[in-house]
Order: sequence, then C-alpha cells, then structure tokens
Amino acid sequence: MSRSIRPSTPADAAAIVALLAQAGLRPHTEPEHLDWKYWRPRSDWPGPRSFVLTEGTAPIAHAAIVPGAWSSGSQRASVFHAIDWAARPGEAGAGATLMKAIGSQAGALIAIGGSADTLAILPHLGFRAAGAAALYVRTLRPLRLFDGAGRAPWRALPRFVRGVAGVLAAPAPAAPEWRVRRISAEGLEQMGGALPVSGHGTTALERSAALFAHWLACPIAPMRLYLLKRAGRVRGYFLLASAPAQVRIADCWVDSEEPADWRALIACAVAEARLDTQVAEVVGWASDPLHAGAFKACGFLAREATPVQVRPSRGSAMPPGTLRVQMLDNDAAYLHRGRNEFWT
Repeated sequence: MSRSIRPSTPADAAAIVALLAQAGLRPHTEPEHLDWKYWRPRSDWPGPRSFVLTEGTAPIAHAAIVPGAWSSGSQRASVFHAIDWAARPGEAGAGATLMKAIGSQAGALIAIGGSADTLAILPHLGFRAAGAAALYVRTLRPLRLFDGAGRAPWRALPRFVRGVAGVLAAPAPAAPEWRVRRISAEGLEQMGGALPVSGHGTTALERSAALFAHWLACPIAPMRLYLLKRAGRVRGYFLLASAPAQVRIADCWVDSEEPADWRALIACAVAEARLDTQVAEVVGWASDPLHAGAFKACGFLAREATPVQVRPSRGSAMPPGTLRVQMLDNDAAYLHRGRNEFWT
C-alpha cells in the first residue's frame, strides 16, 4: 500500500490522538486545544503546522511544528521545533521519514529535550548539540508544595525544605524605576522594537506581534504579556503562562547587556506571578549566561538541564554562538497534566 505525507486536517484529529496515545504520550483531546496547536490560522506563519504520514488513507505517523526563525548578520533562516511526534507501533522508520520531510521545508530543525528514545534517535537524523536549556525554579509559597501530596505528605518534604530555603534566600524586589504594564492582543503595537536580537555571541529566535497574538489566544494555559518600562521607555517584556499552582516565564527579553537590567526583568516577572495567591512556584528556562545569571541572582534554583540540538538543512549552517531558547519555542510553555506538577 502506498505511503504519502500531507498536512493534517481536523478530520484527522481522532487518528492523531490515537497515535500519540499509542506512543505513550499524553495527548490533548479537546477540539479547541488541537485546533489552536495545529490548524488555527496564524498571520506570522501561513503554512501548515501538523503533518501525517499515511498508508493508504490511514495516518501511521504524525508530527507538528512550532515555527520560528533566527537571524545572524545578513542571514535569516526559518526553523521548526517538532512536537507531538509519534508513529504507529511496528512502523519502523515512519517517524524518521516524516521528520526528514518536515526538515526539508525549513532552514533548520530544533529539538529541545525529548524522551530517552527520542534523544537516542536524533543524532541518527542529523541533529547536533547546540547547548542546553536549564530549568530554574523559585518557590513563592512553600506550604502550597504539599498540595496534591494526599496521604503521603512526607514525599513532599524535601521539596518543601528546598522551597523554604529559596524563600529565605530570595533577594529584594526590583528597583522602583522599573515599571510593568499588562497588554492585550489589541495593544501589541506598543511593544515597539523591544524584541530579541542576535548579537554578542548569542543567536536569538525572532519574535513579533503576530506571534504573541497567537500565544495570547492559547486555550491550554492562559498567557499574560507585560511590557517592561524604565524612564517612560519600553525596554523589554515578559510572557507568563499559568499552569496548576505554577507560573511559567514562557518568554522574556530586555534590550540590555547589563546583568542588573536582566535581574530587574526577572524580579518584575516574579512580582507579577506572586499576585496569583494559588501559585506555589515560578519557573523558567535559560540557555545563555546572561539570562541564567539573572535567574540565580533573583533566588532561582537550577533543577535540570535539557539538551538543545539542531539539524541544519543541506547548505545551512549551525547557529553561531549560543542559541537562546525559551519555553515559547516548543510546547513547554503550556504542556501540563491538569494537576500540580511542582518542579521545586
């Protein structure tokens, strides 16, 4: 029976969910969630975002993309991060075939983390190491860390001890000259030029008003976008995602190479996260030294490092310097199990 690759449609939803479940993943099943991830139009990316490999008419493998781009000097490349990648059990090579076909449509593929099986496969598909994204966590309310412990609260005790230590060591809030203001999708033009740029040994993935409009409409984890101002001028922004009892700094930037300004950015994000009284912890990723240093200076603890790998297309180069990635660059910004998943 012949095989072919095509963009998926909403009619494939049940088959995609079944493929992901058979692969041991925890797929979203709500139609609105699937629509937002795969099929809802995006003005910053008019192409398809979900693909299936079919045998006859039946999907036997699936992969979706989070589209993006990076620029370095005069060179610009489109990049995809593949998510929800799975194949029907017993279909050897189906997932790899689909991944290679998707990769041919972009300047590069990015992989951030993955299961043990995925990490073992990626080098065989041409992926190369490009650094790591470290997870940073700061506890806001240690007692909330016992939520969900049920009849075995002692299991949460080490987490609680780490949380208390983090609270006691937390620094003072940001200086008062830094101000934040929340904006909606209708106010995205106010961001101006305070968006990530590559330079100083770092390659940054691009951001745009259209990209943020898509993420602010996320139905899986509510998102809030804030402008960061100093002396009346927009200097940066941060995007917060709300998961059960947790706030994620899904993306952030300040137009400065000064560590003190990055500390102010993270401190302001923490202050906004704290306003939600149900939140136990605030978390974020950092893959570059400046961002990582700001997390540490603001009382965050490094919990684990996730490998970042890149597969350049033929004729394309690896990103120069350190590749800066955020939770917004894959599904880490919104992925959760619908219950408390503390990372402290």
